Amino acid sequence: MSQNKTTRNDGDVTAFLDGVADPRRRADAHRARHLMAEVTGAAAAMWGTAIVGFGAYRYEYASGRTGESAAVGFSPRKANLTLYFPGGFDADAERLRELGPHTIGKSCLYIKRLDDIDEQVLRDLVDRSYRAFDGTTVTP
Repeated sequence: MSQNKTTRNDGDVTAFLDGVADPRRRADAHRARHLMAEVTGAAAAMWGTAIVGFGAYRYEYASGRTGESAAVGFSPRKANLTLYFPGGFDADAERLRELGPHTIGKSCLYIKRLDDIDEQVLRDLVDRSYRAFDGTTVTP
């Protein structure tokens, strides 16, 4: 069975965020770290080489494959600040309408700038995901 590439490691979160080339994206990344740490009460950890995560949950597929992932996290990508919410957004349609400009994938929220969104809505989304997933085991 193959190993997961994106695993929690001892990488330096501050050094990673300080290394973000674009100054706006770098500032948003530090702000996202502070926001998520404040909401979750958890310490930031590197997951793989480019994701900052908070908390963790385990998953177990019917095939027997298991792994661990962050309960909530983000990555300062070149085009967007990408935020990871493992439960997706099916229950969050109303809150997402209040968030401000964004796009979503199955479990990713893409934001151009944190200043453009409603921070309280983001805090609510982070809190929901963290409380639903941290310390749990799920079967996708």
